[in-house]
Amino acid sequence: MLAPFDYFDHRRTVAIKQSERASRFASLPPSYTGPLTAQQRTILATPISSLVQQVHNASISPLDILRTYGKTTTIAHARTNCVTELMLPTAEQWIDDGQVNLDGPLAGIPVSLKDSIAVGGFDLSVGFSRYALNPVKEDGVIVKLLKKAGAVPHVKTALPITLLSFESANDLWGVAKNPHNPKYSPGGSTGGEGALLALNGSRIGIGSDVAGSVRAPAAWSGVNSIRCSTGRWPKVGINTSMPGQEGIPSVFSPMARTLDDLIYFTKSFIGMKPWDVDYTVHPIPWREDLFQQVQAGKKLRVGYMPSDGVVDPSPAIRRGLDLTADALRKAGHDVVDIPVSAFPPSATPEFGLQVASMLLCADGGNTFRRPFHTFESNDPGAAQINFYAALPRPLKYLWYLWTRYVKRDALWAGILRHFHPLSADQQWTWVAKREAYRATWFDWWNSPDQSFDFILTAGNATPALPHGAMHDAVSSCGYTFLWNLLDYSAGIVPVTKVDAIQDALDPKTFRPKNGIEKGAYKYYDSVKMAGLPIAVQVVGRRLSEEKTLGCMQVVEDALRASGLVYQHLDPENLPELD
Repeated sequence: MLAPFDYFDHRRTVAIKQSERASRFASLPPSYTGPLTAQQRTILATPISSLVQQVHNASISPLDILRTYGKTTTIAHARTNCVTELMLPTAEQWIDDGQVNLDGPLAGIPVSLKDSIAVGGFDLSVGFSRYALNPVKEDGVIVKLLKKAGAVPHVKTALPITLLSFESANDLWGVAKNPHNPKYSPGGSTGGEGALLALNGSRIGIGSDVAGSVRAPAAWSGVNSIRCSTGRWPKVGINTSMPGQEGIPSVFSPMARTLDDLIYFTKSFIGMKPWDVDYTVHPIPWREDLFQQVQAGKKLRVGYMPSDGVVDPSPAIRRGLDLTADALRKAGHDVVDIPVSAFPPSATPEFGLQVASMLLCADGGNTFRRPFHTFESNDPGAAQINFYAALPRPLKYLWYLWTRYVKRDALWAGILRHFHPLSADQQWTWVAKREAYRATWFDWWNSPDQSFDFILTAGNATPALPHGAMHDAVSSCGYTFLWNLLDYSAGIVPVTKVDAIQDALDPKTFRPKNGIEKGAYKYYDSVKMAGLPIAVQVVGRRLSEEKTLGCMQVVEDALRASGLVYQHLDPENLPELD
């Protein structure tokens, strides 16, 4: 149907999909409802490695595991609206008819999937109503490998319609909420995974990351994740809002409630040799020596980067960083401060944000707008991208002059000046800048003054933000976006939670130094944010996932030795909310 009459198709599709989802939950058999049994609570607390052994020796049924997580999934969805496609009864069929290999290294382990991953028999909508009501015929590569390893996909989860936001909302599925406080976002674009894992509704979540899309949800919901380098994970058999965008490639990566599970899963999945079935994957097996070399108790050299110079970390995030740095020092590691002045002028995080922004949005947002039906809601952050990119260039130049010379905000002015659809010639110029930037960072990290085992920094400048905040904060993604530009492996480790008093910000003394920081801090309020997760980011080199995961383990061990053990949510004993 042609615009604007396609709006009626949009509303019809939304009604059908939401009714379908509600019916699937309502029709779940009694085995998926009711309180958790003692055995099911034991299942929730047992590491993946042990559950797999129990499935292998037939001391536990994979159906018992699936039904346990069916119950917690139902609880998690009721609280956060995190599920898109419910696949539980179908998953039982996969187990019964042998589609799931119960001799594999992930036998019986429930795995949830970002809505952009293809599962045979289910829609691949990515939140666009135009793509709904059209189930795909077969599994994508990721799902085929998961089943071959013995894992059981049981749900698909929420994301923003454009995949370009730290929120997860669209007309098709509604607004996904933070598990700690429904007034806040669980992050994005893999926000549904973060919310589900935080409430123990899954053991492993698979998402994608182009500017922080598995790390922001992990940080905001209080779970673990790792952003893998491109080529370590499959990407065939997915849908996206920006096909052909390769300036900042998206990479699929795992998330988990516990670090132990994340390490075991990553090792097992890479052991399935994904390069045999996906041409995009490098034939790099799991290298246990890289993981073990940082587990041997030796003194590590840690680069501590408390600020990227664009947006200083909020008081809550700075407290989490300082607690972690202090714990590492107490554990005997060498923690070396990295001030912004330590970076060469051509390799500052500020310049990196500009390069990454130009490349990711080189088409001016035109591609992700094409599937929209008339009046279909856009993400507030993506809408800002469209607005800036579409401004007439003479007007944009005047705005640039005002921002640069009157407001004296050189950072925001530098991004604004070039933020429009690029020609092929212009994009090649920015790609060349990306490569020069990567080369400079490579030399900098290799220099004798650096030689870090990993870099400790923020996962985001603030804890979770309220719904709609991306209208103002869409550009404040530099703490994650930088490592996408460099293609480094980077993981999230939760540390503690926001304290209303300790993490207060004095509005009388705080003055944002640029427009990006102003947008990031607009919604910072330690009283309203009390109880939200605080996390740190552990950054390793490109294609060094094994070592990065090992360093994440070092961080968690140091925190534990200092008495800091992150308290996860219990799906049946959740705190009361206003």
